[in-house]
Amino acid sequence: MSSKDPSIHAETRSAGETSAADGAKQHGKHRLEPGLHLVATPIGNLRDITLRALDTLAGADEVLAEDTRVARKLLDAHGIRAKLSAYHDHNGAERRPDLLEKLSGGATIALISDAGTPLVSDPGWKLAREALDAGIRVIPVPGASAVLAGLVASGLPSDRFMFCGFLPPKSGQRKKEAETLKSVPATLVFYEGGSRLAQCLADLADVLGANREAAVARELTKLFEETRRAPLGELADHYAKEGAPKGEIVILIGPPVAETVDAADIDAALLEAMADHPTKKAATLVADRFGLSKRDAYQRALTLKDNG
Repeated sequence: MSSKDPSIHAETRSAGETSAADGAKQHGKHRLEPGLHLVATPIGNLRDITLRALDTLAGADEVLAEDTRVARKLLDAHGIRAKLSAYHDHNGAERRPDLLEKLSGGATIALISDAGTPLVSDPGWKLAREALDAGIRVIPVPGASAVLAGLVASGLPSDRFMFCGFLPPKSGQRKKEAETLKSVPATLVFYEGGSRLAQCLADLADVLGANREAAVARELTKLFEETRRAPLGELADHYAKEGAPKGEIVILIGPPVAETVDAADIDAALLEAMADHPTKKAATLVADRFGLSKRDAYQRALTLKDNG
């Protein structure tokens, strides 16, 4: 996940402990296999980089980066001097032909994102796809990933998960997409920015159910790392009151719970609630009580009202 947050930090090492920068200086330039190397970089803590990643960045003929200023800080922190150039959404179409020509000629090119694993919500996938189509070797150099870091910290089921990237910025489109995901039998993982977090959580709670297990992970591997776990509706309320948090965020939502409530019980609860509340309010109360989608509860309430 890309990040331009200036709070990126490296932990203080104890006396006698060898740092990654020391290792990079010791290894120097390495002979690498020709091709496009997709190199994962830290999502916060600069020590979360592999020795293989350092070797690759030091040995590549060229390093492609979303933002060369962010990349230069990383390379400088590890004592690496490499040819660095920009590759992003705005110049990708123009740059790809020349890069593919270099790769076809046997060049070794490393691709990094601002943070995390390249190609995950990242513009590099078009270059990787065209390289593969041209018969060029594409080599993953795995490492840090906000998706996986958030998943393992969330306490939600990790045996099956679905990465959904960023949801649409507008509420109506966001709810429409959430509708297509509500029955997926897996933990759902989203990226989101702080300014849209509260409304995004509210929309997800409205569609998926306020009682659905969820977590919000932010500032992963950084100094103020936080993972907040609560039912989806509670998380929406919390961030609506607290305001927009800093940093990029991972939202995780547990799989739907197998339906154990009898439809007749839901209908009875709706009829009882509608006797004292407007239809929409009654549907919301019953949805929260049974962990249902508010939309589904409202549609059922309307049906009962029409048949009443």
